[in-house]
Amino acid sequence: MTIRELARTAWTEIAAHKTRSAMTCLSLSIGVAAMLFTFSQTGGAMRRYKQAIELYGPGRITISKRQGYKSKGRSPGLTIDDASEIRRLYPELYMVYPKVDRYETRLRAGALKSDMILVSGVTEEWRKRDWVYKLQGRFLTSRDVAAGARVCVLIQPGGWIKKPYWARYFPEHPLERYVRSHDVIGRRILLNEHVFTVVGVLKEPPRDRDPRWFHSSRGEEGSVLIPITTFQSYMADRGSGALGQVDQIEVETGDVDKVSAMLRRLEALLLQRHRGEDDSEVRDFRQLMGGAMAQVRQFIISILIIGIVAILASGIGIMNVTLATIFSRVREIGIRRSLGATRSDIVWQFVAEATALGLAGGAAGTALGVLGITYLAPRQDRMVAIGFTHVAAALALALATGFFFALYPAYKASRFDPVEALRYE
Repeated sequence: MTIRELARTAWTEIAAHKTRSAMTCLSLSIGVAAMLFTFSQTGGAMRRYKQAIELYGPGRITISKRQGYKSKGRSPGLTIDDASEIRRLYPELYMVYPKVDRYETRLRAGALKSDMILVSGVTEEWRKRDWVYKLQGRFLTSRDVAAGARVCVLIQPGGWIKKPYWARYFPEHPLERYVRSHDVIGRRILLNEHVFTVVGVLKEPPRDRDPRWFHSSRGEEGSVLIPITTFQSYMADRGSGALGQVDQIEVETGDVDKVSAMLRRLEALLLQRHRGEDDSEVRDFRQLMGGAMAQVRQFIISILIIGIVAILASGIGIMNVTLATIFSRVREIGIRRSLGATRSDIVWQFVAEATALGLAGGAAGTALGVLGITYLAPRQDRMVAIGFTHVAAALALALATGFFFALYPAYKASRFDPVEALRYE
C-alpha cells in the first residue's frame, strides 16, 4: 500500500468511530499537554537559576554561626573583626561584608508607629550583590560606616502585580504605606528612641517578579538598613550583635573556580581566629541553592510523571482500540490476504491507523498546552514560552506512542490464517 492509501484508510476508520477515537485522543492530549507544561517549567527553572547566579554572584560564600553549637568559651564568635581580617588578607575578593539583624525593633516617624521592624546592620559593600532595587536618595557609604553615623535606608516592599488570593488576608505593612505617601528623604525617625536620618529608600520589585526566589532577605515585614558600626553602638545592647558579633559574613570571590580554594582558606582562618572552636559554617552558595533547586526538581518530576502516566494510559487505550478494530475486521483481513496483501501490508495498515490516532491526540494536546502556556507564562515567573523544538518533541512523542503501542496488535492481525479469517463470523 502507498502512504496515501494508508493515510486515507486510517482517517476513514477514525471517522467511522468518532466517540471511541475521541476518548482515546483525550488521554493522549492530556499527557502531551503535561509534557509541554514540564518543558516550560524546566525552562523556567533554568532561567531562574541563571538569574540567581547573576544576581547572587558566581563565587558567593556565606559564613554564618553554626546552629546548635555550644561554645567552650574560647571563641568570641563570628565578629566584625573576622570580616575585616578577611578583607585585609584577601583584598582581591570582590565583596566582603558582615551583617547583623534585629527583629521587632520599634520605629516612630510622625504618625507612623510600628514595633515590627527589621533593622539590619551592614556596610557599603552590601549593594554589590542582590541589587534589585530602585534607589531614591543615596545608599550607605564607607564614611557612614567609619563614623558610625546615625543614618538609615528604608526598604519599601514592591507589592504585587497580581495579588494572589492568600495575600489578601495579610494587611499592608505600616512602613510601606508611610513611605509610599510621604517624602521621607532627609526626615528623622526614631529607632528604639534613637534619632536616625533617612538618606535613601530602596524600592523592591513586585513580589511576583522578584528574582530573589532563593533568598529570604525581603522587606515584607518592614526593613531598615543602618551602618553596622552604628548598629553595634545603638542596637546591639539586647540583640545578637552584642560585643561585635554578627549573624553572617557574605563573601564574593567573583569567580566560581576560586570558590573551593577560598572555602578552605576561610575555614582555616576562622578556626585559627576562634581558637580551635569550629563554631562557624562556611558554605558555597550552590549548596544553599541545593534545597531550593531540589524542590523545583521534585515539582517538575511530579508533572513529568503525570504526563508519562497519561501517555501510557493513552497508549494502552490505543492498543485496546487497535485490538478491538482487528477482531471486528477479521473477514476484511482474510479478504485482503486472499487478494494478495502481504503480512507487512496488514501490519502497516493498523500501525498507520494507530499512528494517525496518536497524531490527532498529539495535535490536540499540543494546542491545549500551547494555549495554556501562552496564557500562564507572562503571569508566572516559573514558566517560559515554549518553542518549535518543544512542540516538535511533543508531536513526535504522540506519534511514537501510537506507533509502538500498535505494533503488537498489528503483528497479531498479520498472523491470521487467510482461510480461517474468511470463515470468521
